[in-house]
Amino acid sequence: MDNFRNMALPNTSLLLFLLQLCAIAWQAWAVVDLRMEDTVEVYMDESAEIPCLYTFTEKPVMVMVQWFVREREGNRVRISYSDLTMQKVDEDTSYSDRISVQPNSDGETLIIQDVKLSDEREFFCQVSGLAAGNGEGRTLLKVFDPPEPPVVEGVLSGVSVSSDSPAKIASCETRDGFPKPNITWYRDHIPIHPANGLVNVVTLVTRESSGLYTVQSDLHYKVTKEDKDAHFSCEVSYFVPAAVRTSESKGINITVHYPTSSVEIWKESPEGLVKEGDTVEIRCQGDGNPPAPIIFNREQSDVELDSYHGLLVLKEVSRADSDVYECHSLDLDAVNHDVVDTLQLTVHYLDPAVVMPKDSEIMLKGESLTATCNALSSLETTTVWFKEGIEVGRGHIMQLQDATFDTAGQYDCEVTVPSLPGLLTSGSIHIIVQGAPQMKDAEREIELTEKVGGWLNLSCEVRGFPRPAITWSITGSQSWREVVKRETEEQVHSVVMLKVTTDIVAICNSTNDFGIETKTYNIRSIPFSQTPTARKTSVDNSGVIIVVIIVSILLLAILGSVFYFLYKKGKLPCGRSGKQEIINAYSTKEKTSKDDIVVEMKAKKTEESVLLKGVNGEKKPLNDQNNILSS
Repeated sequence: MDNFRNMALPNTSLLLFLLQLCAIAWQAWAVVDLRMEDTVEVYMDESAEIPCLYTFTEKPVMVMVQWFVREREGNRVRISYSDLTMQKVDEDTSYSDRISVQPNSDGETLIIQDVKLSDEREFFCQVSGLAAGNGEGRTLLKVFDPPEPPVVEGVLSGVSVSSDSPAKIASCETRDGFPKPNITWYRDHIPIHPANGLVNVVTLVTRESSGLYTVQSDLHYKVTKEDKDAHFSCEVSYFVPAAVRTSESKGINITVHYPTSSVEIWKESPEGLVKEGDTVEIRCQGDGNPPAPIIFNREQSDVELDSYHGLLVLKEVSRADSDVYECHSLDLDAVNHDVVDTLQLTVHYLDPAVVMPKDSEIMLKGESLTATCNALSSLETTTVWFKEGIEVGRGHIMQLQDATFDTAGQYDCEVTVPSLPGLLTSGSIHIIVQGAPQMKDAEREIELTEKVGGWLNLSCEVRGFPRPAITWSITGSQSWREVVKRETEEQVHSVVMLKVTTDIVAICNSTNDFGIETKTYNIRSIPFSQTPTARKTSVDNSGVIIVVIIVSILLLAILGSVFYFLYKKGKLPCGRSGKQEIINAYSTKEKTSKDDIVVEMKAKKTEESVLLKGVNGEKKPLNDQNNILSS
């Protein structure tokens, strides 16, 4: 007890120290859990949201949140402050007019408007709950701006395969991207990687005043002849929020210069086979680039033929132009200077047709003839025979059997080349068939009937060679004449017109050096009182009937004029007695004979007399009617 009483009480300073230790111990026991994302990615000119989430193990009396940003120099600058009583954005900073703080249930979010490249920095969130605890977190804001699509350009002058080292063949550029984009080269969609002595890529990176990057890549490449058909392109890869994207350029074909290793010759026109008279174009081209000069010559001749830019033109060729043609390349860079190709040119021909017998051939009726038509040609030919445009045979030989007058005429033969339609030749032969006259009609004797006084046309048409002569032998009629006579090389047509006064026999006689042929018309006359039976006529008399009708009408008109004239002169009786006299007179005349009542017309006598029809229907020429009508 005594010892306890003797103990000294601590002084005031020591008590305060112990109280502070207790407060620190209590604060250490109080914990704040603060969570922030390591990075936040955003496109330039868009809005960025940086969340700051926190929780306390003990409910704080007051929470104070401050936002800071790290400057380029490394120092930190506060840009926002908030507590239970207030929330404000610090003035006079680069974010004073572009940020806002959005509180939420478990923290708050810093919102940055119109993000710029300069905003790619670290942002700090500091939380203080006093006795409840303190905490701090940070987030790196990353800004992205995609570059423009790449543009590729090839070397316009071309690249030679003879270059000893890789030569620049193309350039690729992409502009205004952030962060720095990368360029990869492709050949026919296969990546090109740098290779010593074969491929070299030179890249130039430029940081623009805006902070964006422009990247240019030059491809140095050792080309070969196979690269003439290749397509080169470039691809740009660049970062975007949470991804990597690519953009590919169009493919380009570069001009590769290489020597000639072979030439090719071909016939450019005409298509197919060549015939005499054609214009032939022969083309020759080497595989070098640029094309080397080309020369032409015939195989057996060293004489250079006129040509222009690898084109040889042969105008109006003939069979003499058939030959082997050569073309040569004059490429001095070629390894093999004797680069040549050949073309066999064949010019086809068809000679004029030869017809046997020549020109014309005379045959006798009943004979046979063999005619041939041939033409010399470099190709197989076909022959067709025509008569008056109608095909009458095929083949080089034409057989004419048992000749008739129908066999006579001109025969044309056409010789063609089926495999080359443009080749055609022709010839002809004129066939003459000699023989005795032959009537066109099969009947040699014809029976006809006609009224007395009527007129008939009789026809006689005969063929023969030499051309027959026709004569008429007519008995029983004195009034006849030949009205038609037509003649050709082997044919005669004669028509006679005659008046029937009694029975008539008319014979047509046709003769030549080979014989005689006759045709007989037996004409039976019919009196007026009889009606003619059906008869055969060789010529239609409808025209004569029309003339008779017209003349009859004219006759009645004249008769009416005569009566009118007599009436005016007073020579016609008037009244019933006069009329009765006319009736009596007429009755007396009628009893005498009806056939005697006709009208006399004074007409000019010609060979073309018009036929008039009497009261009884008899046909008479105008100049044969001599009776006068009496009243």
